[in-house]
Amino acid sequence: MQIDLLDTFLDLAETRSFHRTADRLRITQSTVSARVTALEQAVGQRLFDRSRAGTDLTPEGKRFEPHARALRHEWNEAKRRIQIPQGAAQLLRLGIQNDLAAVYLGDWVAEFRAALPETAFYIEPDYSNQMCADLLTGILDFAVMFSPKPHPDLHFDSVGEVTYRMVSTDTAVLAEVSPTRFVFAHFSPAFEEMHRQLTPDLASSPVSVGQSGSVVSLLTAMGGSGYVLEKTAEDLISGGRFVAVQDAPDLRQPVFAAIHIRHRTLPLHRKLTQLVARHFRAGR
Repeated sequence: MQIDLLDTFLDLAETRSFHRTADRLRITQSTVSARVTALEQAVGQRLFDRSRAGTDLTPEGKRFEPHARALRHEWNEAKRRIQIPQGAAQLLRLGIQNDLAAVYLGDWVAEFRAALPETAFYIEPDYSNQMCADLLTGILDFAVMFSPKPHPDLHFDSVGEVTYRMVSTDTAVLAEVSPTRFVFAHFSPAFEEMHRQLTPDLASSPVSVGQSGSVVSLLTAMGGSGYVLEKTAEDLISGGRFVAVQDAPDLRQPVFAAIHIRHRTLPLHRKLTQLVARHFRAGR
């Protein structure tokens, strides 16, 4: 069975739209239809009911869906298991939230390697939605992220939080921060909502970005004010050009470790979760 048949089936089961699935997979609607037909022929059952009202899974399709997810995950894991670098006992593919990778990646990987010296690591900084998708398909083994996307095949552990502080080249007083010289941050949906609620006057900023590193780059080039990771704020302030906006509220972003549900009880994955959580408890 071709893996693209499963990918198409699972995407269509989510979108319930041939048009949307074709757009998401970057194929034609006729290709979507042909793949669904081929899969239905392979399993010997009709998997979708198609009508003018829309597309829905048949009872057989609903029973097949969890098996399709498991098959796709197994396939991607199998491919990766034969790609272990020479001299390593195993290969782990890790996803780390972009914003965290910029500051914490070196320390975390050093801890991972010290704890698992025979393991090779592939690290991919990314955003939460994509990491959740990659965990589902087996492309990633473990991820540290801001925004868990609930799914029956994924397990999330709260491991701590990171703090963002407002810095400025202009002023140390929140009332004097100008929206026109403010870089609004949307590091996650929860962070953006908290940001808007606590600093509503700054939500009209003409510039908005999704990474602390991008905020730093913009502020360094143009001046102004914005939220950055606490560790980054300390470095900027010590450099002399930036000051802390003393009465601005700190914004705290929860952090989660994520794995595929099938790995929930594996000692290796528990160890990675413990290392990440210990890092936050240590307040580094």
